Amino acid sequence: MTELNHLLTNNEHWSERIKAEDPTFFDKLAKQQRPEYLWIGCSDSRVPANQIVDLLPGDIFVHRNVANQVIHTDYNCLTVLQYAIEVLKVKHVIVCGHYGCGGVEAALTDETNGLIDNWLGHIRDVAKQHSVELAELKGEAKVARLCELNVLQQAANVRRTSIVKDAIRRGQPLTIHSWIYSLKNGRITVLGNT
Repeated sequence: MTELNHLLTNNEHWSERIKAEDPTFFDKLAKQQRPEYLWIGCSDSRVPANQIVDLLPGDIFVHRNVANQVIHTDYNCLTVLQYAIEVLKVKHVIVCGHYGCGGVEAALTDETNGLIDNWLGHIRDVAKQHSVELAELKGEAKVARLCELNVLQQAANVRRTSIVKDAIRRGQPLTIHSWIYSLKNGRITVLGNT
């Protein structure tokens, strides 16, 4: 455990710094969670949801997986989506991918990567659907475009869930956002909102 002591020390320093900046921060945080946003993003450690949109803990509910997938048989993602919409009553579901996504890049190769190949198969399906467009591109441009197409597909998958359809039938205000983040400049680009 000694190799992780620096993380525990970091936590102590962070906690003390936060309390010094706002003595009521942890009291407010502990009372309840009422985020307006659900973030479905990539597991990539370079894309921390709270930080890149400058929100505090408790302001955004987060689900992350490799390449920000929304797969209709992924009960983890669907459970998060249902809880966010039905219990937390979020008003916005943000599917946010990022340029330079390793999962998307791996989906464009014929290499085998083990179990994750089953997961990446969904991105390969997106690539096949857009094969004519992607054939015109090479290298980084091709990966970037597939990153965008993947975000758009995953947002469409969110819209097709029974969870979102039920929320719409109930008249619950809900917008699905398709965003992509650039590691090169830290900026988000909006690909669409519905």
